[in-house]
Amino acid sequence: MKSVFKSAGILILTGAFALSACSGDGGSKKQTSNPPADFNKTGLPIVEEAISLKMVSPKAALAPEYAQMEIFKRLEEQTNVKIEWENIPDTDFAEKKNLLLASGNLPDAFYGAGFTDYELINYGEDGTIIPLEDLIDQYAPNLKALLDSRPDIKSSITAPDGHIYGLPSWEENNLGTNPFFHVINKKWLDTLGLKMPETLDEYTEALMAFKTQDPNGNGKADEIPLSFMHMQWCMDIAGIFGAFGLPDNLEHRVVRDGKVIFTATQPEYKEALKYFNEKWYKQGLIDPESFTQDAAQYLAKGKTTDETLGSYIWWEVEEVVGPDRGKDYALLSPLKGPNGAQTIGRSNGGGPGRGAFVITKENQNPEITMRWIDQQYEPYMAAQIHWGPLDVVFEKDENGKLVNLPLPEGTSAGEFRQKVAPGTGGPGVITIDDFGKVVDMEPRAQQRAKDLEKYYEPYMEKESYPSIFFEPEELDKINRIESELIKYVNTQRGKFIVEGGVDEQWDNYVKTLEKMGLNELMEIYQNGLDRYNATLKK
Repeated sequence: MKSVFKSAGILILTGAFALSACSGDGGSKKQTSNPPADFNKTGLPIVEEAISLKMVSPKAALAPEYAQMEIFKRLEEQTNVKIEWENIPDTDFAEKKNLLLASGNLPDAFYGAGFTDYELINYGEDGTIIPLEDLIDQYAPNLKALLDSRPDIKSSITAPDGHIYGLPSWEENNLGTNPFFHVINKKWLDTLGLKMPETLDEYTEALMAFKTQDPNGNGKADEIPLSFMHMQWCMDIAGIFGAFGLPDNLEHRVVRDGKVIFTATQPEYKEALKYFNEKWYKQGLIDPESFTQDAAQYLAKGKTTDETLGSYIWWEVEEVVGPDRGKDYALLSPLKGPNGAQTIGRSNGGGPGRGAFVITKENQNPEITMRWIDQQYEPYMAAQIHWGPLDVVFEKDENGKLVNLPLPEGTSAGEFRQKVAPGTGGPGVITIDDFGKVVDMEPRAQQRAKDLEKYYEPYMEKESYPSIFFEPEELDKINRIESELIKYVNTQRGKFIVEGGVDEQWDNYVKTLEKMGLNELMEIYQNGLDRYNATLKK
């Protein structure tokens, strides 16, 4: 089992980590360049004679190389700016991005960059990436109009030193309040004469029946009662911890009555781990690959020839099991726990991501680059960057609104989106006002909104931790402490579920976290929240 957790460490999402970059000019120094004579400050094309820019970007598993993606072909044709893409698989992107930054082997820009606050501050201060606010004012009319009309967005992406180092990405649709949609095979429940579980124990009984009573009827013990992806966005069992009175999340950080709580040292968390080990893992109800599998392996388990998946976590039913099988599955509301608790967490953060696009010091054409990326902040283009292009994903209705075309037969919306668009992490902002006017919320998003309202919002925690841009010295401490601390917590979480021993090892586990700086970390988060709340009262 030790090798399992060594592998799991690769998959675990941890806090921000960056290797130190080569030194450069200070972040406060303005980037200057001499744009070519045929540069057009307004209108299209951006340059009369084609010019190339080098960009590094993550790529989803099903996506083609971005040079082959229709939306970027169209942008090149419109702007006369050719992008030389270096696409890195999204599972490897963070590590390889850090290596590029540390080596000084920089592209002109990082696209879909996923820069953390720590990276924005530190690489901005040492000049590896350049401040963008002056370029926005002069060369980005779409983005400037957005920031002028939404000072909250501008404030969110502005670093404590007053600079903007990264551009925003956001779909303001409020669909991320709970990513952990809990799914069960309703067809199997009906076959076995079981009702929809309402309590944790009823759910456990259903999982046991799935394992032992051959609900798919093929005479083989091939059923997987429960599968998930340990500590991964929208695929983890964090929401089920709420049955013990305190839901978990990927940060192990919740807020109640204005107080920041680290979930992974609380008695409710301990009781959950003990239950999951004794009632689930020891009984063979958890897919053992839940702690090591990647998304491709996970999604394949819902599409086996014989139906073998009993229950799973994912925020779109059909993406796991396919559109035809989707009717066999149903969502579960938060389960009532041993003491009657029934709650689910509210996701931390929210608001725009602020590290979606950065320009490096190596860029000799920052004005051209800003004009190119600004096209993607025009609302209609932002929608196409996030979901896919006109005549492929959308058509315009009589009012000029982008409405969804039918999906290709046998394809889920999530799979199709990967193939035709950079997706959620790409630049561009679709505001709440854009939905219904510029673009229709895609059908699966509309369904997700209805499901959230029906199954989860009545049981959701009232508070969450907001997206706070910390001071540089705070970010240094967070970066120093949090990465290894969360990695340790996540590894121990898996071990406690698989191997047990939580009662015997708990005190030593908590002491280890305190030695790693847990109390100092929580003090920083509490102070940040207190400052944030104080500004809301002004």
